[in-house]
Amino acid sequence: MQTASDTAARLARIGWRPAVPVPALEPAQRLARVVAQHRAGYELHDGDAPFNAQPAARFLRRDIDPVDRPAVGDFVIVAPGQPPTIEAILPRSSEFKRGAAGESHRRQVIAANIDTVFVLMGLDGDFNPARIERYLLLIEDSGAQAVVVLTKADRSDAAADALVQLRERLGDAARVLAINAKSAESVAPLLAWLGPGSSTVLVGSSGAGKSTLTNTLLGELRQATGAVRERDSRGRHTTTHRALLMLPSGGCLIDTPGMRELKLTGSEELDEGQFADIDALARSCRFGDCAHQSEPGCAVRAALEDGSLDGDRWRNFCKLRDELVATADALEAQMRRKGEGKVLTKALNRRLAEKYGRG
Repeated sequence: MQTASDTAARLARIGWRPAVPVPALEPAQRLARVVAQHRAGYELHDGDAPFNAQPAARFLRRDIDPVDRPAVGDFVIVAPGQPPTIEAILPRSSEFKRGAAGESHRRQVIAANIDTVFVLMGLDGDFNPARIERYLLLIEDSGAQAVVVLTKADRSDAAADALVQLRERLGDAARVLAINAKSAESVAPLLAWLGPGSSTVLVGSSGAGKSTLTNTLLGELRQATGAVRERDSRGRHTTTHRALLMLPSGGCLIDTPGMRELKLTGSEELDEGQFADIDALARSCRFGDCAHQSEPGCAVRAALEDGSLDGDRWRNFCKLRDELVATADALEAQMRRKGEGKVLTKALNRRLAEKYGRG
């Protein structure tokens, strides 16, 4: 029979925080974590060994919100059986989500119960500050912290300039580091976020180096890697599903396939976090309904003209704002058609259009 300290040590291997009380379980039940999801079911780990399980029938109902189904990173209560059954999902400390692909306007959980999101981007044709801002907007809504990891620093003469450019653009929104993902010495600074009990998810385009970094952190070649295309530095999907791995450093790492589409969920906030300065500028305009075009006393236009507000950043903000308004409106219309009333989300909805204009 395991002692309390044995149980704590076992659960710590799968990222359970020591300060969080272990829930009371029935004698035959056990606590585990979702480490992978496949078409045929789920792979779980209880801190001792991995095993396969099926979700309870209620998780398979067609009308259930996908967010309410088990996701990689979830801690779950498992009942015995052949195969074992996921009976319940424990409350999540964080959820990193995106809008599901297509026109359904539903949300998809990329990873649950994570402390940090490493946003990987190559210092090659993959480098795109606007896409990083989109990732950060989703992360701000997740409850996790963001670290931007610029890979392929060993192959780029522009690494130092890119670091300066990105740090100036993002301000305090995220830590930014440049690494060679194949070098254990180069990736060592990342271990600050990968200690015992921590959980981190890697996101980024195919070819950004997620699997290469994972292998370096593991100290072995476990994840498949591949070359990138010369024309755009994109790779093929060598990682085909999200998988949680236990690192020698004591932390848990979730590797994910490259994301071709990164849609907002409709619950993000634009007047906080990385765009708080633009909100402050808009609030200082002479007119409360300023559209930031040619109105007198427009603080946004003045900042653009004197260079204190980066034009590319402002244009990306406008793009994200309009997408957020459209997504929130579509969600509300979809829910109304289902007779479920108005959607209760944190989305700024039409208030954004009134506040910032449609620049």
